[in-house]
Amino acid sequence: MERVILHCDLNNFFASVECRDHPELCGKAVAVCGSVEDRHGIVLAKNELAKSFGIKTAEPVWQAKKKCPDLLIVPPHFDRYLYFSDMVKQIYLSYTNQVEPFSIDECWLDVTGSTRLFGSGPEMADQIRARTKSELGLSVSVGVSFNKIFAKLGSDLKKPDATTVITRENFREKVWPLSADSLLGVGKVTGKHLNSMGIKTIGDLAGTDSKYIRSSFGKMGYEMWKNANGLDNSEVSAGEVSEIPKSIGNSITCVHDLFDMDEIWPILLYLAEKISFRMRSAGVVASGIQLTIKDNRLHVSQHQMQLEIPTRLTMDLALAAKEMFRKSYCWACPVRALGISGFSLLPESETQQTSLFHSALRDEKMEQLESRLEHVRNKYGKASVKRAALMEKLPLPTGHGDQK
Repeated sequence: MERVILHCDLNNFFASVECRDHPELCGKAVAVCGSVEDRHGIVLAKNELAKSFGIKTAEPVWQAKKKCPDLLIVPPHFDRYLYFSDMVKQIYLSYTNQVEPFSIDECWLDVTGSTRLFGSGPEMADQIRARTKSELGLSVSVGVSFNKIFAKLGSDLKKPDATTVITRENFREKVWPLSADSLLGVGKVTGKHLNSMGIKTIGDLAGTDSKYIRSSFGKMGYEMWKNANGLDNSEVSAGEVSEIPKSIGNSITCVHDLFDMDEIWPILLYLAEKISFRMRSAGVVASGIQLTIKDNRLHVSQHQMQLEIPTRLTMDLALAAKEMFRKSYCWACPVRALGISGFSLLPESETQQTSLFHSALRDEKMEQLESRLEHVRNKYGKASVKRAALMEKLPLPTGHGDQK
């Protein structure tokens, strides 16, 4: 049976989430950028209207503004992007358990076994596009093909919000005229090398003797030749097969130095909330915690402790970090930056009661509370509900947190 592979690519993902969350941005040229004041002033993402002015990812903000003086600059909100990335994966998983992420906004799906339930590959692609738009307010381009390489090419061929089908019968017509560097795994540098050899298109690459390509590029050359000829047979990884990360952490460089524990504590609590959310999304708990401290002379120290009970609860993580800070930092200099990481991560299903004096009921109630808080923030915005200690404006760089 011929495989049916989809490649789904969320269109202008970061910028689309910002426009979804802030309808007043719709119809205007928008770019998600690092803060100029924090010396990270580059374009991270842009919407279709900004693209029409020739604005490119990774170019300096000043250069983008020169191309489009009315360009609206918005800071990134990575928690929102992770949330919507997970939500769209839930749509994909309703069609197949074989979902392989390629990046935060791209996934391959093997829907071969789902055709009797949901229709043909193009029909499923159209269903996914419609559901993503109606349920999440985002658009996605989908490539449909018989292998991963051509499915990826298909999603790149027509944007935004389109389905492109590449079959065994039409791939020579659709794929071979494209430039060689548009093939996944080739890239700009290799593309220039191929160009210098007279190999300008994917068709040129497909028609070149495989031994010649291999002699010039080694094993990678043979893979490029196979992919150009439609011979890729790599599998789409099953969704439930996922590796537990070794650690999950967040750090922050404050916009001014911190001089006492009253200033340190809200930052530790803020960081603990961040990694608690990420551990919950990953389905893990931490057996240990690491605290990183950088003073205003740029000296960095790191401190670790094992936790008696593995946890991902915000307050437990923050209090452990606070304890390490008190024991290890002598205040010879003010503090410039802080970081918290959870390590020795375990699947949440493997958490065990290890102390007679520890309340499992309390943990369960706190876990439910934090899950509900995250649900409210995801629905109504991060500023909708806050801990009292985080109500005051924190010395965070632009783009971190939501302090409105």
